[in-house]
Amino acid sequence: MSSKALPILPGATLGILGGGQLGRMFTIAARTMGYRVMVLDPDPASPAGQMADVHVRAAYTDEAALRQLGEACAAVTTEFENVPAASLVTLAKTCRVSPGADAVAVVQDRSHEKSWLARHGFATAPFALVYSEGDLDEALAGTGTPALLKVARFGYDGKGQARVATREEARAAFREFGGQPCVLEGFVTLDCEVSVVLARNDAGACALFPVAENRHVDGILDVSIVPARVPDELAGRASAMAQAVADTLGYVGVMAVEFFVAGGELLVNEIAPRPHNSGHYTLDACVTDQFEQQVRVLAGLPLGDTRLMSPVVMVNILGERWQDGGPHWNALLAHSAIKLHLYGKDAARAGRKMGHFNVLDADPVAALDLAERMRSAL
Repeated sequence: MSSKALPILPGATLGILGGGQLGRMFTIAARTMGYRVMVLDPDPASPAGQMADVHVRAAYTDEAALRQLGEACAAVTTEFENVPAASLVTLAKTCRVSPGADAVAVVQDRSHEKSWLARHGFATAPFALVYSEGDLDEALAGTGTPALLKVARFGYDGKGQARVATREEARAAFREFGGQPCVLEGFVTLDCEVSVVLARNDAGACALFPVAENRHVDGILDVSIVPARVPDELAGRASAMAQAVADTLGYVGVMAVEFFVAGGELLVNEIAPRPHNSGHYTLDACVTDQFEQQVRVLAGLPLGDTRLMSPVVMVNILGERWQDGGPHWNALLAHSAIKLHLYGKDAARAGRKMGHFNVLDADPVAALDLAERMRSAL
């Protein structure tokens, strides 16, 4: 990854590939700090495009659009892992790109990611690579059943995966996924799930945010609790392992490492080469939030302070809340310690992330109790 002309100071233009909510929050952070922002996203209703100085409406592989971005921007980043690595290579010829194409290429394909983790000694749940129906018998023997069959690319928030308990179910799911490459993952008995969001700069320095404890519903993050309700020793191991992943990957940018905790042991579940949903608590509870940190790394500025200023619970708001006359914002906004963040999306659909809210309280138990009550009140 090029480190052309660092630091990049306010007044310069920063670019981002992807215009969803993560791009929107990056854009807000960058503009607050005095940068101009150019967003490349084909969606005319892009949440990030609404906030940007320039919204280029084109495909991520569009050569003219990439040329426009590369010529106008001092540096470019991404908001999601499925940006074609070739587009990052093209951009790197004319401007700074963070994270680099090599790192993104590893983690945007589950089969590459799992193989990379195993090769470098990072513990994971049992897994097997599936490229054809003929691979399924051996894969199932290795992982045991039940297991999760996941498409290797473009799956997220529970999409592109199926729970399978028999060879017949596995074959049916593989066919339903169009016979594309998959990863079969064995189940483990979970104590809980945690994640670590961090930033790593060109010099290899890391700033780690506090460990989050995460609860999922139907494969979608529901609630993050910070500090995580785990022993300090385990939280320390999670932070150290997340930094080791970033160091080994040679990663530059903001990233998240998600872990399963099983029998007190940490298993790497996924790597996200970008800010992460479980890091949204940082917007209100940390000295520096993950999006300002993304701007800082991209611009070659010193990493921000990641101290937690208050215990916090983050709750996702999904499209279901718009049914039956909701959401009921008055109940939520009546509380002075609740911070609401909506993403400016044009249509509410079941399972679609429309926003989130953070509940802050010096008493972590009280924060979680209020968060749970507000989930119902919405």
